[in-house]
Amino acid sequence: MNFFRGVMGGQAAGPQPSGAETIQKLCDRVASSTLLEDRRDAVRALKSLSKKYRMEVGTQAMDHLINILQTDRSDSEIVGYALDTLYNIICNDEEEEQDENAQKQADDLGAQFTEKFIEDPEHVTLLLTLLEEFDFHVRWPGVKLLTALLKNQGPQVQGVILVSPMGVSRLMDLLADSREIIRNDGLLLLQQLTKSNAAIQKIVAFENAFERLLDIITDEGSSDGGIVVEDCLLLLLNLLKNNSSNQNFFKEGSYIQRMKPWFEVGDDNAGWSAQKVTNLHLMLQLVRVLVSPVNSPGATASCQRAMFTCGLLQQLCTILMATGVPADILTETINTVSEVIRGSQVNQDYFASVNAPSNPPRPAIVVLLMSMVNERQPFVLRCAVLYCFQCFLYKNQKGQGEIVATLLPSTIDANSISAGQLLCGGLFSADSLSNWCAAVALAHALQENHTQKEQLLRVQLATSLGKPPVSLLQQCTNILSQGSKVQTRVGLLMLLCTWISNCPIAVTHFLHNQENVPFLTAQISENLGEDERLVQGLCALLLGICIYYNDNSLENYTKEKLKQLIEKRIGKENFVEKLGFITKHELYSRAAQKPQPVFPSPEQMLFDHEFTKLVKDLEGMITKAVHKSSEEEKKEEEVKKTLEQHDNIVTQYKELIREQDAEIQKLKEQVASVSTQNEQLQTTITQQVSQIQQHKDQYNILKLKLGKDNQSQSSSQGDVSQVNGVQQTEEMTQLRDEVEELRKQNALLQTQLGDKDSLINTLRSEATLSPDAPSDNTELLKELEALRSQVQAQSTEISQLQTERQELLRRAEATMASDTVQSSDGSEDRAKVTELENRLAAQTSETERLKGELKSLSEGRADLEQQLASASSSVAILQTEKSKLQTDLQESKKEQDDLLMLLADQDQKIHNLRQRLKDLGETVEDEDDLDARDQTDDDDEDEDEEDNED
Repeated sequence: MNFFRGVMGGQAAGPQPSGAETIQKLCDRVASSTLLEDRRDAVRALKSLSKKYRMEVGTQAMDHLINILQTDRSDSEIVGYALDTLYNIICNDEEEEQDENAQKQADDLGAQFTEKFIEDPEHVTLLLTLLEEFDFHVRWPGVKLLTALLKNQGPQVQGVILVSPMGVSRLMDLLADSREIIRNDGLLLLQQLTKSNAAIQKIVAFENAFERLLDIITDEGSSDGGIVVEDCLLLLLNLLKNNSSNQNFFKEGSYIQRMKPWFEVGDDNAGWSAQKVTNLHLMLQLVRVLVSPVNSPGATASCQRAMFTCGLLQQLCTILMATGVPADILTETINTVSEVIRGSQVNQDYFASVNAPSNPPRPAIVVLLMSMVNERQPFVLRCAVLYCFQCFLYKNQKGQGEIVATLLPSTIDANSISAGQLLCGGLFSADSLSNWCAAVALAHALQENHTQKEQLLRVQLATSLGKPPVSLLQQCTNILSQGSKVQTRVGLLMLLCTWISNCPIAVTHFLHNQENVPFLTAQISENLGEDERLVQGLCALLLGICIYYNDNSLENYTKEKLKQLIEKRIGKENFVEKLGFITKHELYSRAAQKPQPVFPSPEQMLFDHEFTKLVKDLEGMITKAVHKSSEEEKKEEEVKKTLEQHDNIVTQYKELIREQDAEIQKLKEQVASVSTQNEQLQTTITQQVSQIQQHKDQYNILKLKLGKDNQSQSSSQGDVSQVNGVQQTEEMTQLRDEVEELRKQNALLQTQLGDKDSLINTLRSEATLSPDAPSDNTELLKELEALRSQVQAQSTEISQLQTERQELLRRAEATMASDTVQSSDGSEDRAKVTELENRLAAQTSETERLKGELKSLSEGRADLEQQLASASSSVAILQTEKSKLQTDLQESKKEQDDLLMLLADQDQKIHNLRQRLKDLGETVEDEDDLDARDQTDDDDEDEDEEDNED
């Protein structure tokens, strides 16, 4: 125990051992002690010495400490001491040396000890296992130690954790710990874990990290929260930046909607603490990560739509127009709004409608442009406003037209400040930065918009009283020739190059001024200093555009004459060399990297991102145009005309094919419609046939019922006739008529019998006269036998009829006798007669009712039969139309096949001509480029139509 007193600071006799000796003895005690208490005391002593003697403890005790973690896991106290000791020798944060060399040595020492610790991946796996312990003295130092390992050797430790079963899941459980210090340190651990490792970022995201982190941010007070909110936002940035999978998961999980409350800062913006500024700055960066221009266009567009739908863009615009917002937050908000609206027509239209809370209200674009051309505003804020204006006009022809319209004479309002007035004011102000920003902003209003380039030629400026107005194009060249600052001239040259490129009318206007071409040639031919080289290169680019897009409408400045002028005054090689100064400039490559204008100082603000694209496209074409001879140009013009003709023919055929495809589709739709109608009619006919059959069945049933009623009625009438003398007389008359009918039938039969006998005699006589026809006689005999059998049958029938006649006569005589007897007793049966008459009247009325129903059913049946006939005729007509449409379809397909064969021949001819051009050394656009341009033009036309509809 005296030994431990000496180590822990107690008084001991004799000389004091050195630190290395003490550490060696403690390590021996840790390795050899059998009692847990002795090992625990030794590890605690090593912990107390680990900061002062970091090198010695790390070198001698690391293996023993790792062994303690493996063997004494049941004792949380000694495990906690061991983890704290390992943390002290690995972590670099606790070093207090102010000297840079000493700090570098400390960092190297931590990296060495980390590398030694992770030599065996099982050590990291052991540490992950210890993090499952809920004991505070084990989990907390374990979290800190793993964080330090990740800081020193991040990729190696990440690789071990990635292959460890449930490794990332164990670390995600730290966010659910109820002890805030462990949860907060767990956030720091996950920050280090997710740095630059897309695989771990995906695993963490799918472990429900977004939900947990957003819940923590909400619980901590969102933007008003403390350092914990900042740590959560940093972790979210790690998970989402440059990770398209996590960005899509974040959007699909509807987490963008949960970001809107972060930016509800309220009207009272006086209390902006440093932590709140930091939190809101990170929140804005998180929004920008989702809509960054470096993301895929589809992912960016979907996030932009979601931000507009949930109201996030509207909330950002509220902050943009609010008062009392810190300058850095306002700048970052402008940059964020810029990227949320960039390339999104819906968001751009909304931003154009936002007004500042002023009196009278002014559009937000106007207010922002006022800040951009104001030299007293901070430089970063002016750059942010320029970026916002560029993003507003990016792929927004509607917005470009609105900006240019504010410069036209017919739309200028003298009582209000417009965007065009601010741009012109900045373009011709004394501040070179305002000149550059206004020129670049105006160039973006003309980007890839041929219509606005022509419209801007109409702009007239009043220079001074008593002098006629000059065009904006002329005023730009006047200022350029006055020799202003380099930044101003660079801005004006970029504007002019963008303006007249791909616009022959603007080139003609530029060349119409007789002073422009001599000025450009003089600038290019002079040997100026390093600062003027960029201006010379831009002048060469402007002159090259005048050559390449020249339509030869001015006799003095045709393509050939301009090239001769360059060859005499400048020299072709010198011209190409000066043109190459642009891309060789150090600031050119920096501006070409990303759309946002970010510059360390105003003096370095020279190139625009979109202009670098224009230079890249035009440099090679201008170089070739300058070196071409007149004959080559003539050949090229002829080939171009031929190609244009063939392109026109191909375009016509394409249009014809499109029309035929549309017509075929229309015919197919008509056929489908007719087929549907046919099926419906067939169904209707089937239903009507079934209804008619039902009515027939009902009619037959009623007919049978009516027959039975008639029979019952006849029997009742027979009973009544026995009482009623008048009715009995009628029945006798009917019987006599029947007897008379039978007599007539008997006479008819007798006549037929005589005819047959005469026929038989005739046949017999013919048989006697024709003995040579035995076959005919046989047939006649057979017919004779048949006639005899028929005669016998008719004789039998006549006998039966005579018997029936006798019976009827007998019944008639009996009926007459009974009438005589019953007439004397009529008074007694009067009551029965009355009853029978009542029954007869009821039966008669029932019979009349059934006859009416039978009549109505017959009429209904006739109507149904008429409908059936009409439906059958309709079906026949539709089938005729269907066959006609099918015939037309076959003819259209045949015509389309003929057109496709003709189109293939034209494509082969075009291919041959393109090959000839390539053999001549000309640059020819491929068909894919032409199709892509056609598609872009179609998309632009669709957007114009949608804008007009809005």
